[in-house]
Amino acid sequence: MIHSLLKNKKIILASASPRRREIFNLLGIKALQEPAAIAETIFTQNPRKLVKTHARNKAKEVARKYGSECLVVGSDTIVYHRGKILFKPKDKYEAADFLCRLSNDYHYVYTGIAICYKNKVFTTYEKTKVEFKHLTAEEIEEYIKTGEPMDKAGAYGIQGYGSQFIRKLNGCYFNVMGFPITKFYELLKEIL
Repeated sequence: MIHSLLKNKKIILASASPRRREIFNLLGIKALQEPAAIAETIFTQNPRKLVKTHARNKAKEVARKYGSECLVVGSDTIVYHRGKILFKPKDKYEAADFLCRLSNDYHYVYTGIAICYKNKVFTTYEKTKVEFKHLTAEEIEEYIKTGEPMDKAGAYGIQGYGSQFIRKLNGCYFNVMGFPITKFYELLKEIL
């Protein structure tokens, strides 16, 4: 299990995400949380390549500050809808736009994971299909007023108020939350 694999290892989570912190806590992972200060630019429309590269850049940037015996975990999550990447909304208008697009349609959530350990970088990603119910203008407005959409890729959170909009999920729930546990476990088993 993950907590056994990581026993006696110094873990650094290269992320500011409270959801990733929550997932680590659920798994019994005691990690130092140090967000990476990197620009997350859209250099490709390939979502798999984008999230893996961003995760790698975050892990490598934080790993430079620590010894090679530390296990540094970087991650990046995006929503991919009809060929367009949806990051965190810049403002409430962009949040409303994203939610209108996702309404009564399906999209994919991609999360990249990178682990820096012993001067090597290991990466993987997860992809989950999510289907939204039809959202009325009133539901979108009320949801935005909660503030929840503002710090989440695609302008919604599966673990909060946004859960009311999800009709169907095909894949990893925790991926949509921001960190695919099973994929992380598989990668750790390969490394350790």
